[in-house]
Amino acid sequence: MNKTILTGLLVLATALSCTRTYDVIVVGGGAGGTMAAIEASRDGALTLIVEEGPWLGGMLTSAGVSAIDGNYRLRGGLFGEFTDSLAARYGGYEALKSGWVSNILYNPAIGAEVLQNMAAEAGVHIRTRNQVTRIKKRWASGWTVTLGSGIRYHARVLIDGTELGDVAQEAGCEALQDRVSAQDLTYVAIVKEYDHDVLMEQPEGYDRELYRNCCVNWSPEMMLSYGHLPDGHWMLNWPESGNDYFAEYLDMGADERAEVIRKAKLRTLGYLYFLQHELGYTRLGIADDVFPTEDGLPLIPYWREARRIAGRDTMTVEAARRPYDFDLYTRAIAVGDYPVDHHHNQNPRREELSALACGSIPSFSVPMGVLIPVSVEDFLVADKAVSVSWEMNGATRLQPVVMEMGQAAGALAALAAKSRLSPSEIPAVLVQEVLLDHGCYLLPFLDLKPSDPGFRELQEAGIRGEVRGTGRSVGWANETWVNVPEN
Repeated sequence: MNKTILTGLLVLATALSCTRTYDVIVVGGGAGGTMAAIEASRDGALTLIVEEGPWLGGMLTSAGVSAIDGNYRLRGGLFGEFTDSLAARYGGYEALKSGWVSNILYNPAIGAEVLQNMAAEAGVHIRTRNQVTRIKKRWASGWTVTLGSGIRYHARVLIDGTELGDVAQEAGCEALQDRVSAQDLTYVAIVKEYDHDVLMEQPEGYDRELYRNCCVNWSPEMMLSYGHLPDGHWMLNWPESGNDYFAEYLDMGADERAEVIRKAKLRTLGYLYFLQHELGYTRLGIADDVFPTEDGLPLIPYWREARRIAGRDTMTVEAARRPYDFDLYTRAIAVGDYPVDHHHNQNPRREELSALACGSIPSFSVPMGVLIPVSVEDFLVADKAVSVSWEMNGATRLQPVVMEMGQAAGALAALAAKSRLSPSEIPAVLVQEVLLDHGCYLLPFLDLKPSDPGFRELQEAGIRGEVRGTGRSVGWANETWVNVPEN
């Protein structure tokens, strides 16, 4: 037999012998995708997660955004388990308050280790450093997923856990058409102070004018302490003449996006060069003990926006501000308490978009239907590509909300797989029961914590509309109470 044909047959036989059927496959180990895989596996679904890079966690770890935004008083479910693990690593929650941007800061490598352990202990089958090259809807139900190696897997339910919604696009999910402009992205850097000068060469295209106003409203010390990590490193993720970078990256091809990433890295290296050469931080350099990359920078950029699907529900700012004028709260599966925070400082249209910088809303709930596309069955979205309005994405894109939506996607996928139904056929109340079993918030009521007697009953009464919360903005933190405190 011809040697080439024989080799091809052997490769095919190997691929076919490795074909395996899963209840749930998550493509993309983003913050939401990782939570979806953990939850689905804990709920009894045979679950596989496939991630291109070496780490799970997406923006929590691989992008270096290791300062959690919001939900500090709403720690529940897998989000709460993650932060509890971080607190245990560092000696308590007070140790995590090392920088003023957040109450929870940590080294991204530690975060990646925690998530890897959580996924492994849950029984998730983990395939890092693997790329999915094709997905295909099966004629009856479910999906076939093909890796770059040629190995194929089948799944009852497929979940997009990518940062940008790439899988949802390939699956044919209809997109929301309300996007005005992509938010600025950031190539974060984790830096540390060395015991000697580590002055870098001037990066390509360096322009000091881009950075000279970075301390107009802050002292250099305040600017750096913004992202001071508990182990002494600093996270450089500074929006004011710092390392935010604008590009309309959502509709780009792979080569164009790679060029955006290259330029975003240069913007960050230019910022560090400015800190060294203009502000005198001559011993501050890229940390050599955090990321497994040649340049020491994170594995991926911090993408603040994804291609958002058109879902069975669409969450809007109006629904957040006036929840009882809508019925979305009855299908609540996640909560958030962060403002509508948009980054458009580098956008040529920044003056037009400036009103979105920090829009005021009360704390809010996200409905289950944002996870479910209107036109594709046996498919869910678990990261920033959920069905929310462009404006509302400024609040739902943040780490805790994405993690909670991911956990809900995992619970929904497991229920669908076990019942052999499509996710769109599963009533929200069944998912809500699973989430309450696992100590999750459905509504952002601050009256009771998950560990308090009566928490579940209050949450259940809330989604039935038997009790209502009053939302308000108090400084930077938003809140909702059934019984509003006098102070």
